[in-house]
Amino acid sequence: MLLGILISCALSAQSNAFHDFVVETIDGKPFAFSQLKGKKVLIVNVASRCGLTPQYTQLQLLYEKYKDSGFVIIGFPSNDFMNQEPGTNEEIAEFCTSTYGVTFPIMAKISVKGDEKTAPLYRWLTEKERNGKEDAPMQWNFQKFMIDEEGTWVGSLAPNDKDFGYKVSTWIEQK
Repeated sequence: MLLGILISCALSAQSNAFHDFVVETIDGKPFAFSQLKGKKVLIVNVASRCGLTPQYTQLQLLYEKYKDSGFVIIGFPSNDFMNQEPGTNEEIAEFCTSTYGVTFPIMAKISVKGDEKTAPLYRWLTEKERNGKEDAPMQWNFQKFMIDEEGTWVGSLAPNDKDFGYKVSTWIEQK
């Protein structure tokens, strides 16, 4: 019994570290966040049929500008907001590349809100008790979360923040 409690505690502690997460890529392969150590990361929940979908253009420009400077964007398709991402992973991947030329990593479609169905990563991103910084409830598609090189939650940006490109650039360029 004591061993079970210790294992449970160890697993709980591990789930509170950003670099311990392993997610699934859009083509079904595991993607370990441990490979992101030393990089600034922008996590974005994305959707193909949203009024904010054109943000893919600015996200791709940010990625191209900073990808060789220790920065990565990771997109997580989600159908949680008014069914604006109804496609399969294959359809989403095709849309992202053919419509917006996206080259930053896109993961498999997940749920980013809802008590029982929220993906563990999004629980970490949105709950202070997990990320150690603040609660950031999901507002809509294209909400952005900034994670520093050590895996520390830095902040979030509202989906409709028109200055997100400037704010992300400023954060990336901070030493």
